Amino acid sequence: MSRNIFIEELNQLPIEKQGVEFVERKGIGHPDSIADGLAESVSRALCKMYTERYGRILHHNTDEVEVVGGQSAPKFGGGAILEPSYVLLVGRATTEVNGERLPYRTCAVKAAYNYLEKNCKHLDTEWGVTIDCRIGQGSVDLRGVYETKRLLANDTSFGVGFAPFSETETITLETEKHINGKLSRTMPELGEDVKVMACRMGDRIDLTIAVAMVDCRLSGKNEYKSSIEQLTERVADFAQKFTDRQLRVFVNTADDYRGNIFYLTVSGLSMENGDDGSVGRGNRANGLITPMRPMSMEACAGKNPVTHVGKLYNILANHVANDVVKAGRGDILEVHTRILSQIGKPIDSPQAASARIKYADNVNPRKYEKDVAALFDERLANITDLTDKIVAGKISVF
Repeated sequence: MSRNIFIEELNQLPIEKQGVEFVERKGIGHPDSIADGLAESVSRALCKMYTERYGRILHHNTDEVEVVGGQSAPKFGGGAILEPSYVLLVGRATTEVNGERLPYRTCAVKAAYNYLEKNCKHLDTEWGVTIDCRIGQGSVDLRGVYETKRLLANDTSFGVGFAPFSETETITLETEKHINGKLSRTMPELGEDVKVMACRMGDRIDLTIAVAMVDCRLSGKNEYKSSIEQLTERVADFAQKFTDRQLRVFVNTADDYRGNIFYLTVSGLSMENGDDGSVGRGNRANGLITPMRPMSMEACAGKNPVTHVGKLYNILANHVANDVVKAGRGDILEVHTRILSQIGKPIDSPQAASARIKYADNVNPRKYEKDVAALFDERLANITDLTDKIVAGKISVF
C-alpha cells in the first residue's frame, strides 16, 4: 500500500542546546489525571464487556469525564470530608444489541469505583466521592463508520510525537513516578496528588513540586516540616542521577509555617477541597506536558482504542519517533512526528504522515530517508496491534 509519508530535515536548535525549557507532569492523583484515569478505565471495562458478549469491541467514547471538587476540613491528626467530590461520567457507547439492553452504566460506574480504590488509597470511596453516569448512545453516523469491515477513522484529527526525551523531561517523568512509587511506600504521609514542574535555565534545573500531604499521618507542623525536608532531600538525590547539571528541588512552596498554611488534605487529593479536573487538560500521551515541544491538544484517555485516531495516532507518533532515534544510533538527535487522518478513511492510511529529523553534524539526510519511511509504514500497517495492548493496560495514555 502506498502511504503519504513525508521525511524532512528539522532546522532548529536541539532542545538540549536551547537556553530555557519547561516541562510538567501531573501525578496520578491530580484532578485532571483522575479524570483521564477514570475515562480510560471505563473505556477498558466497556471493551471487555463487549468482547465477552460479542467477541469484538463495539463503538464507544468515554472521554468527557468531569471531576468537581468537594469540601474538606483537614487538620493534623485527622480531619473530615465535609462534602464529597462529584464525578460525572459522560460519553457515548453502544447501549443495546439486537434489542438487548446492555448494563453499560453499571459497568462504567463499577470500573470508576475500582479505579479510585486502586489508585487513591487514602480516599474513602464510600463517603468521599459521588459518581454519576450519563453515558448515552452514540450517533448513527459514527457507529456506522465504526461497524464497517475495514477500520475507518472515527474522527478527523492528528497525532503528534517526538523523541528522545531530554534530561529535563526524563527527570520530570521519573520524579513523579518515584514519589508516587517507592517514596510513598516508605513515607505514607504523601498523597497521590503530585505535580512536578521543571524549569531548566542553561545548565540549572529547578524542580517545583506540589505534594498533597495526608493529615492523619502527621501529628503537627514540626512533623510536617520534617517530612517536607526529608522529601526534598530524597527527591534531589534521586533526580540528580539523571543529569550532571545543577539541580534544585522546591516542595510545597505555597506553605507558610508562621501563618499556619500547609498543603494538608484528608484524602491525599486536592479534589477534596475545590479543585476540579477534566479529561485532556493534563499529560499528553507520552505522560508529559511539554510547551517547548510539538504537542497535540487531543484528549487520548477514554477514546475507543479501535478506530479513534485521536488516541491511536498520538500513541503511534511517539512510537515511530522512538523507533527512528533508535535506528539512527547517534546520527539522529531529535525527531518530530505528526499524523493526520480523515474521518471515514482507513486508519492505516492517513491523509499525511510526517517525520522531521535533526541530524548530527556531517550526517547525510538521504542515508536515512528510506529507512524512516519504512519504519513509519510498518507501524501504520500494524496499527491494529495497539488495540489489545491498550485494553490490557500495557500502554499508558497520560
